[in-house]
Amino acid sequence: MTTLDRAILYCRQVEKTAAFYESHFGYQVLNDPTDRIVELRPPGDGLVLLLHPAGKGQKQGQVQLKLVFDVADVSAMRATLIESGVEVGPLHHANGYVFANLKDPSGNALSISGRAFR
Repeated sequence: MTTLDRAILYCRQVEKTAAFYESHFGYQVLNDPTDRIVELRPPGDGLVLLLHPAGKGQKQGQVQLKLVFDVADVSAMRATLIESGVEVGPLHHANGYVFANLKDPSGNALSISGRAFR
Protein backbone atom coordinates (compact mmCIF):
# COMPACT_ATOMS: atom_id res chain seq x y z
CA MET A 1 0.00 0.00 0.00
CA THR A 2 1.22 3.50 -0.77
CA THR A 3 0.19 6.76 0.84
CA LEU A 4 0.50 10.41 -0.07
CA ASP A 5 2.89 11.72 2.60
CA ARG A 6 4.68 14.70 1.03
CA ALA A 7 3.96 17.64 -1.23
CA ILE A 8 6.52 19.93 -2.86
CA LEU A 9 5.67 23.62 -2.97
CA TYR A 10 7.78 25.76 -5.31
CA CYS A 11 8.48 29.08 -3.63
CA ARG A 12 10.26 32.35 -4.37
CA GLN A 13 10.23 33.25 -0.67
CA VAL A 14 11.24 29.99 0.99
CA GLU A 15 12.14 31.48 4.40
CA LYS A 16 8.94 33.56 4.67
CA THR A 17 6.85 30.62 3.50
CA ALA A 18 8.46 28.29 6.07
CA ALA A 19 7.84 30.85 8.83
CA PHE A 20 4.20 31.16 7.71
CA TYR A 21 3.48 27.42 8.08
CA GLU A 22 5.44 27.25 11.33
CA SER A 23 3.69 30.24 12.88
CA HIS A 24 0.12 29.65 11.74
CA PHE A 25 -0.18 25.87 11.35
CA GLY A 26 2.36 24.49 13.85
CA TYR A 27 4.80 22.97 11.36
CA GLN A 28 8.38 22.28 12.47
CA VAL A 29 10.99 23.65 10.08
CA LEU A 30 13.85 21.26 9.33
CA ASN A 31 16.49 23.12 7.37
CA ASP A 32 19.59 21.17 6.33
CA PRO A 33 22.15 23.69 4.98
CA THR A 34 23.41 21.08 2.50
CA ASP A 35 19.93 20.65 0.97
CA ARG A 36 18.13 23.38 -0.95
CA ILE A 37 14.75 21.90 0.01
CA VAL A 38 13.35 22.98 3.38
CA GLU A 39 11.28 20.26 5.05
CA LEU A 40 8.26 21.16 7.16
CA ARG A 41 6.95 18.49 9.55
CA PRO A 42 3.33 18.75 10.71
CA PRO A 43 2.29 18.52 14.33
CA GLY A 44 1.21 14.89 14.74
CA ASP A 45 0.24 13.00 11.63
CA GLY A 46 -0.21 14.85 8.40
CA LEU A 47 1.29 15.89 5.12
CA VAL A 48 4.98 16.83 5.10
CA LEU A 49 5.61 19.97 3.04
CA LEU A 50 8.82 20.32 1.08
CA LEU A 51 9.63 23.91 0.09
CA HIS A 52 11.67 24.00 -3.10
CA PRO A 53 13.12 27.22 -4.54
CA ALA A 54 11.12 28.13 -7.65
CA GLY A 55 12.90 28.35 -10.97
CA LYS A 56 12.92 31.60 -12.93
CA GLY A 57 10.35 30.29 -15.41
CA GLN A 58 7.87 29.07 -12.80
CA LYS A 59 4.87 31.30 -12.20
CA GLN A 60 3.89 31.70 -8.56
CA GLY A 61 0.41 31.50 -7.12
CA GLN A 62 -1.27 29.55 -9.90
CA VAL A 63 -3.89 27.25 -8.45
CA GLN A 64 -2.76 23.81 -9.50
CA LEU A 65 -2.84 22.50 -5.97
CA LYS A 66 -4.69 23.75 -2.89
CA LEU A 67 -3.65 22.67 0.58
CA VAL A 68 -6.61 22.15 2.91
CA PHE A 69 -6.16 22.42 6.67
CA ASP A 70 -8.95 20.77 8.66
CA VAL A 71 -10.01 22.92 11.62
CA ALA A 72 -12.94 22.42 13.96
CA ASP A 73 -13.73 26.16 14.22
CA VAL A 74 -13.06 27.83 10.88
CA SER A 75 -14.39 31.20 12.03
CA ALA A 76 -12.04 31.30 15.03
CA MET A 77 -9.04 30.18 12.96
CA ARG A 78 -9.86 32.81 10.34
CA ALA A 79 -10.00 35.51 13.03
CA THR A 80 -6.65 34.36 14.46
CA LEU A 81 -5.01 34.47 11.02
CA ILE A 82 -6.42 37.93 10.30
CA GLU A 83 -5.22 39.20 13.69
CA SER A 84 -1.75 37.92 12.70
CA GLY A 85 -1.81 40.00 9.52
CA VAL A 86 -2.74 37.22 7.08
CA GLU A 87 -5.27 38.08 4.38
CA VAL A 88 -8.10 35.55 4.46
CA GLY A 89 -11.16 35.50 2.24
CA PRO A 90 -14.73 35.42 3.52
CA LEU A 91 -16.36 32.41 5.11
CA HIS A 92 -18.14 30.19 2.59
CA HIS A 93 -20.94 27.80 3.57
CA ALA A 94 -21.19 24.60 1.54
CA ASN A 95 -23.03 21.32 2.14
CA GLY A 96 -22.97 21.47 5.93
CA TYR A 97 -19.49 22.89 6.50
CA VAL A 98 -17.63 26.20 6.38
CA PHE A 99 -14.35 27.10 4.66
CA ALA A 100 -12.22 30.13 3.85
CA ASN A 101 -9.42 30.62 1.34
CA LEU A 102 -6.02 32.27 1.70
CA LYS A 103 -2.52 32.20 0.22
CA ASP A 104 0.91 31.68 1.72
CA PRO A 105 3.71 34.24 1.15
CA SER A 106 4.69 32.48 -2.10
CA GLY A 107 1.13 32.66 -3.46
CA ASN A 108 0.23 28.99 -2.94
CA ALA A 109 -3.51 28.45 -2.44
CA LEU A 110 -4.75 27.23 0.95
CA SER A 111 -8.08 26.59 2.56
CA ILE A 112 -9.11 26.25 6.18
CA SER A 113 -12.06 23.91 6.24
CA GLY A 114 -14.52 22.35 8.61
CA ARG A 115 -15.48 19.63 6.11
CA ALA A 116 -13.79 16.86 8.13
CA PHE A 117 -15.90 17.83 11.18
CA ARG A 118 -19.36 18.00 9.56
